[in-house]
Amino acid sequence: MSHDDFFAELGIQRDEDAGDATEKPKSRKQRRMEKVERRQRKRRRHGLTSLVIVITLVAVGVLGYKAIGIMRDASAQATHADDYRGNGEGEVTVTIPEGASGLDIGDILQEKGVVASGKAFTNAAKNNPKGNTIQPGTYKLKKKMSANAALQALLDPETKGDHTLTVSAGNTKDIIKDRLKQVSNFTDEQIEAAYADTAAIGLPAEAGGNVEGWLAPGTYDVTENATPTDLVKQMVSRTMTQLSNLKVPKENYHVVLTKASIVEREVPPKYYGQAARVIENRLAQVDGETQGKLQMDSTVLYGLGRSGGIPAPEEATDPNNQYNTYVHPGLPPGPIGSPSEDAIKAVLNPPAGSWLYFVTVNLDTGETLFSSTSEEQAANTKKLNDYCAKNKDTCNGGKKSG
Repeated sequence: MSHDDFFAELGIQRDEDAGDATEKPKSRKQRRMEKVERRQRKRRRHGLTSLVIVITLVAVGVLGYKAIGIMRDASAQATHADDYRGNGEGEVTVTIPEGASGLDIGDILQEKGVVASGKAFTNAAKNNPKGNTIQPGTYKLKKKMSANAALQALLDPETKGDHTLTVSAGNTKDIIKDRLKQVSNFTDEQIEAAYADTAAIGLPAEAGGNVEGWLAPGTYDVTENATPTDLVKQMVSRTMTQLSNLKVPKENYHVVLTKASIVEREVPPKYYGQAARVIENRLAQVDGETQGKLQMDSTVLYGLGRSGGIPAPEEATDPNNQYNTYVHPGLPPGPIGSPSEDAIKAVLNPPAGSWLYFVTVNLDTGETLFSSTSEEQAANTKKLNDYCAKNKDTCNGGKKSG
């Protein structure tokens, strides 16, 4: 309440010219009128304040609505992207590199003409629970595919099946050459040239210029621009990495691969360790009944250019075959195929045992019997002969013993 109002309430009028207040009695009517006037002034002030608040709230509401609209438009622009319809047309080869993100894949697909925009693909991938499980590799896709169709194709293993090279344990370099020709348009001459280019493929001197045994088993992706040299280099590099990880001295690489390749070809995996021990025992027994000879059918057959069956008596006695371990003591000149890592491990750490012989007595199940004397071996071999008498077709393509 102002001073004037205070004095007016008391019925006293302030004389400003005199500088002091003097009592000037007012009538009751005057006081009532002044009181009403004061109330009206207060109401006007409250009304003005309320109007300002309302205007402010309205302005804030309008600005907020516009902001929401702007955000909505921005969101729509962020999620909307150009996209094709349908499953596409024609054919195009696309390589997805190791470690590619969804954005990277979208850009690659757009560049190849598979999808209309990389954004459409990333949107599709985000909305699919498996969208982040795309594997690196080379795929056969179509042009002008919808983003969803492209995603489904990349998630389908069949799409990249024709561009995958599988090297199985025990495969020879000739078998691997045939596989290389199947997955691409490589020629015999191109593959042989890659095998021979030891510097380009990283083949160590210990291999003696021969890739046999150094082409690691596994699956390899045949990218769009891959050459035979690229692929062979990958196989050799994988073998080198395995041997290094297993702490094999470099000077022993060739010997270890040779032993492991024989183990791989002679017995099923559960007998790897025992077969590896037989090799060690035979190599050590230079004056015993085996005279340091491995006497392995697998090595003889490799020297003959075959991988199955049983050597004929004259083949097993042919000294011209450098891989004939019935005639030549010690290890053959080199590996006879690509050994698995398990076979390599068996060679590096064979179990203790005095075995010198083994024979697979059932070629259907792979059952193999090991023995320490020639008498035991003869008895086990009779079991094989009995089996072969009942399964002639199987034995004609099987292997005999070590």
